[in-house]
Amino acid sequence: MARIRAAVCRDFGAPLVIEELELRGPVAGEVEVTLDAVAICHSDISYAEGGWGGVLPAVYGHEAAGKVTALGPGVAGLSVGDNVVVTLIRACGTCLSCQTGRPVTCESPEGAAGSPLTDASGVPVVQGMFCGAFAEKVVVDQSQIVTVPTETPAEATALLACGVITGVGAVVNAGGLRAGQDAVVIGAGGVGLNAIQGARIAGARRIVAVDMSEAKLEMAAEFGATDLVLATEEKPWRAAKAALGRGADLVLVTVGIAPVYDAAPRYLAPGGKIIAVGMPHSGSEARYAPDMLAATGQAIVGSKMGDVVIKRDIPWMVDLYGQGRLKLDELVSGRWTLEQINEAIADTKAGGAKRNVILF
Repeated sequence: MARIRAAVCRDFGAPLVIEELELRGPVAGEVEVTLDAVAICHSDISYAEGGWGGVLPAVYGHEAAGKVTALGPGVAGLSVGDNVVVTLIRACGTCLSCQTGRPVTCESPEGAAGSPLTDASGVPVVQGMFCGAFAEKVVVDQSQIVTVPTETPAEATALLACGVITGVGAVVNAGGLRAGQDAVVIGAGGVGLNAIQGARIAGARRIVAVDMSEAKLEMAAEFGATDLVLATEEKPWRAAKAALGRGADLVLVTVGIAPVYDAAPRYLAPGGKIIAVGMPHSGSEARYAPDMLAATGQAIVGSKMGDVVIKRDIPWMVDLYGQGRLKLDELVSGRWTLEQINEAIADTKAGGAKRNVILF
C-alpha cells in the first residue's frame, strides 16, 4: 500500500477535498504510474457536479501523464521508468467491440480487481473513469497506457489522454473527413480546438468555427479555423453556409448543451454528417426532423473518445507534435498545484481556459 494525496469528491457540487488515501499496489495486468501532470476536463466537472450520476466518495481526473513505478504480474511491453500517457480507455481485448477495432466501447471494461483506492477509514473510494488521476499516483490496467518519448513535456503529454484524441479522432476516425471537404466545429473549447486541428490535418478546404465567445473564436483561428461565426447571431448557420458556399460535409458538436444539437442539422450539406461529441447531462434531449435527414441522406454519428485505438493514434499524434503540426503546448492555459484544484476548476468553468493542468 502506498499513501498518496488526492482530491476527493465527497458531495456532488461541493469543493473537492485534499485527503491522504491508500493506494494498493498493481495486481495482474496492472501498472502503477507516478503522475507528473493531470489536466482538468469538463467531463471531470460534470461528474463532480452529479450531472451523470455515480457513487461517492470518488477521485476523478483522467487526462494524465507520468512515469511507470511498478508493474503487476503479466504486464508486457512496459518497464519501470517509462514515460507514459494514462487514458480512461480500459479495454478487455476479447469482447466483440475490442475484436472489431473499437476498444473505446469495450463491453467488459470493469476488470476483476475493483478500485485500488481506500480512505483513512478503510472505506473504498471510487476510481473515477478508471483513472482517479486527481492524485499523486494511479494504478490502472495496462490497456490504458501508452509510452511516449521522454522529451515530450508532461503537461503536453497529458492532453493526449482525452481532449486531443477526442477532437482529432472525431474528425479523422468517426467523421472520415477527406481532403477538400468542409467542416463546421460548434464550440471552440478544448475539444473543439482539437477538432479544428483534426480538420486542418485531414486537409479540409474550409473550417468554420462557431462559438458564443469572440475570444474563443480568435483562439480557433490560431488553431486552423478559416472562418469564424458568432453563435449569438440570428441563424448563425446562414453565416457558416455563406462562408462555405454551401452546407458542411461534417458538423462536429463539441459542447455538451442539448439545444445546440437541435440546430446542428441546419449547417449540413446533403449527404453530410453530424458528429456528436459533446455530452449533455443525463436526461437532456434534442429534437430532429427525421424526414429531412432521410430525404437528404444525412447522418448523426456518435463519437466516443474520437473512436481511437490509443496504441495506434497517440504515437501518431506525438509524431505530429514533434513535427510542429499538432499544437499541444498552446492548449495549456494555466498551471496549478493539487492544492489549487478547486480554483483551477472554477477557472475552467468560467469558460476562458483551453486546458488547465495540475502539475505534481
